[in-house]
Amino acid sequence: MSACRAIRPTTSSPSRSVKRIGRAGPVTNANPLRRLDCVFAAIDHGSLRQAARALGVRESSVSRNIVAIEQSLDMQLFDRSAHGVRLTKAGKRWAGSARAHYEALYDALSAGKQPYRETDTLRLGLSGLAGRDFLGRLIRRFGALYPKIDVVIKDIAHDQGLAAIRRRELDILFTGAHVAMSRSTESFGQGQLFVLLPAHHRLAAASAVRWSDLANERVFVPSFWSGSASEIPLAGHSDATQAQICTASEATAILNVQLGQGVTLAEAGFARAVSPEFTIWRPLKGNNSAGLINAVWLGSNPKRALLRLLGTAKRLADPRPRGRPTAWR
Repeated sequence: MSACRAIRPTTSSPSRSVKRIGRAGPVTNANPLRRLDCVFAAIDHGSLRQAARALGVRESSVSRNIVAIEQSLDMQLFDRSAHGVRLTKAGKRWAGSARAHYEALYDALSAGKQPYRETDTLRLGLSGLAGRDFLGRLIRRFGALYPKIDVVIKDIAHDQGLAAIRRRELDILFTGAHVAMSRSTESFGQGQLFVLLPAHHRLAAASAVRWSDLANERVFVPSFWSGSASEIPLAGHSDATQAQICTASEATAILNVQLGQGVTLAEAGFARAVSPEFTIWRPLKGNNSAGLINAVWLGSNPKRALLRLLGTAKRLADPRPRGRPTAWR
């Protein structure tokens, strides 16, 4: 089964904010930690609506809990406008010192959970069109170096993956989204994207395809993709009249292409390895023709295996000496 939604082009650039890494669930006025969830989600998103979406609650609930914190502190944390929320100068000072205690409290609450103690197992999340080639090479290299460490890989939506890291259900997430620098992050380059077309498609004779060529197409993306319309490169083209972005499983997406009902995307390695009947691969060219390969993890994760994986990944991506990644404490 697949699900589609129409998007219209916009001239705004893709948002670089990342959904809140926090526990989803009811936010009640009686729980100070839940109030802090609301505050830091609003900081990370710059929007009460997006914060509410990340936490799985109503926007009014986020607003009430932020107001409760502000009243408790006798301090205005945010400037509010029609465009979102932004920390005041006083709010920035408070958030800078409060975040470390907030994250440490979650670490302490998570310390007794089973995934935290399984130091011989690494759980990796994958969210994005690119990264599978790199991840495959990484796991093979890592397995040869550390054969006693089990690696579990899971396809997961970006925001769900961030929440899973906070809950210690994942150790690291490889994503195509931009990641806020307040978190432990590392970039491992980009992966060239290809378009799978029906064999008799009007673009089949072209040597390469641009995003603008797909303006009126139904584009199938992985079921775990959960970005907004503005994060789709096609949406940023002024000559794109309308596009349909459809989520589907890999098999369903390919079947739809074979039936001439749309196109789908994958990175170069998949395009080389898989050649479905009645279809043809063409590389993307121009802006946004490669997907990002970024990693995010919890800086306080105590697993040595994670540090070894990151070291292996950095050497694989760039054999030259590199500095330490930015830490999310």
